Amino acid sequence: MPKPTELILALDVPDKAAAIEMLDRIGPDLKWVKIGLQLFVKEGPALLDAVAARGQNIFLDLKLHDIPNTVASAIKSLKGKPVGLLTIHGAGSSEMIRYAAEAAAEALPDATVLAVTVLTSMNREQLADIGIDAEPQEQVLRLGKLALAKGAGGLVCSPQELRTLREELGPDAVLVTPGIRPAGADLNDQQRVMTPAQAAELGSSFIVVGRPILKADDPAAAVKAIQAELAQ
Repeated sequence: MPKPTELILALDVPDKAAAIEMLDRIGPDLKWVKIGLQLFVKEGPALLDAVAARGQNIFLDLKLHDIPNTVASAIKSLKGKPVGLLTIHGAGSSEMIRYAAEAAAEALPDATVLAVTVLTSMNREQLADIGIDAEPQEQVLRLGKLALAKGAGGLVCSPQELRTLREELGPDAVLVTPGIRPAGADLNDQQRVMTPAQAAELGSSFIVVGRPILKADDPAAAVKAIQAELAQ
């Protein structure tokens, strides 16, 4: 039986004070938060300890993409930090993926390395602009297979690729899905979106939701509503 899909809050706020205030408003029902590049650069690794001390698991979304040694060194610098999920760019080469997976196994043995495939803000035209002559789904599958073959534990993908990836990669690959919008929510800059229930039905391991929770009048109620939808 597949594991139930879990909710991750994209904690896209300007600083630690705003992050802690939001977590206080939501309360203990929320089990996972995503800390992205902006907040991590602002507050540094100490923020990870502060969030983990509140009981939340951490998805550290840095999308590392550099030469293999640099990526491996960056991951090793996180040694001992409470990181459950960590992103690299799948387009960084097979060697970079392998170095990242090996570094994480040493420094963050409880973390799953996720390869970012095609950003959810990108469509066919934008891929062509950077010289990739493929549909988003083709590129996602290509990078996904490469990443898992080189040691990554899962992928970040848009909801539209979920069915194909689950069929092609099997039940064990961790699939983390941004681009999730509850019915009636604004799309903002996301191009390829889906509701929480639809993503869960197609095999998402984790869904990532940001603004529909952060901008809600009652963020705790918004979290509970999404979790209830996932449990159906």
